[in-house]
Amino acid sequence: MLVLDRVSKFYGNQRAVDSLSFSVNKGDIVGFLGPNGAGKSTTMRMIMGFLRPNRGSVKVNGLDVQANLKRTRQQIGYLPEGNPLYHDLYVREFLRFAASVTGVPNPRKRIEETIHLVGLQREAHKKIGQLSKGFKQRVGLAHALIHNPNLLILDEPHSGLDPNQLMEVRARLREIAIDKAIILSTHLMQEVQALCDRVVIINNGKLVVDKTLVELEREHGKNLEATFAHYTSSKTSVKL
Repeated sequence: MLVLDRVSKFYGNQRAVDSLSFSVNKGDIVGFLGPNGAGKSTTMRMIMGFLRPNRGSVKVNGLDVQANLKRTRQQIGYLPEGNPLYHDLYVREFLRFAASVTGVPNPRKRIEETIHLVGLQREAHKKIGQLSKGFKQRVGLAHALIHNPNLLILDEPHSGLDPNQLMEVRARLREIAIDKAIILSTHLMQEVQALCDRVVIINNGKLVVDKTLVELEREHGKNLEATFAHYTSSKTSVKL
């Protein structure tokens, strides 16, 4: 589904991402973790094709992203941190716009399918600006899903949500993950433990962990915060 092969990105003398390799397959929910400045956002932008790697390759379904920007973007859904939305548009109006941009066939049917998928039925008649934070996040998720992508990249999708909203979004993501590959970038370790089957941790642009959640818990216990701190400490330099 997604393969990063020794990907590097430089900004002058700074290596934001340094020879990073990992893969994500259909049905995976991968927690993508790292401290601020670790290179997570740069990596996600290279996966989307917004940034060109200086070295290495990013492939989606066997296609090099930079050589096939249009085709690979049709296979990726992206929910960026901050979830930018048009608050003056109604939910269906916004999704019609998103469907037209991505060339969705039979858009009316797909819009209704997506509204049901993310649980927006009762709010779909409202303007986006009238929605709670939790339902705005669902609109952002619907936007990312409207073209039925194979790969879903979620950057802090739980930011600012209350406990009930967290549980609702978590349930939706479990349903969606059945036939998609999902990368979940978050600082909420309880969400990683609740949702993810694998954890990829980067620090200073380098891969430091790529293990299943079960492996990490077996080796370090269930305190994922402590495990994360261990692997992102300046004293930890061993790549696992």
